[in-house]
Amino acid sequence: METHYARIGGEAAVRRLVDRFYDLMDQQQEFKGIRELHAKSLKASREKLFLFLSGWLGGRQLYVEKYGHPRLRQRHLPFAIGEPERDQWMSCMVQAMHDIGLEEGLREELKRAFWKTADFMRNKE
Repeated sequence: METHYARIGGEAAVRRLVDRFYDLMDQQQEFKGIRELHAKSLKASREKLFLFLSGWLGGRQLYVEKYGHPRLRQRHLPFAIGEPERDQWMSCMVQAMHDIGLEEGLREELKRAFWKTADFMRNKE
């Protein structure tokens, strides 16, 4: 079975997705809440999400090779993440997937997978 990484288009497509995601976060008022959780420069966030998604989607485990186990929930605990932040993150990612032209079926599969992870990051009511 083909991985999501292969289906999305490999490294270049993952990079486009991450760049579009952070461009939207930086430019759209509706994502202001999650933008404020990030550093002024999004350069490090872009790189870490690219590395993480490469492995999470079924490609090479770039994040693990560089930083070890992602420990996502632990790494996100310093940030207050509730339903509004989860929903903004999801909306931003769904828009990014649409904007880079991912096929609808793949977008829906990834949306379900992203939802599980995003919901798991919640740490406040």
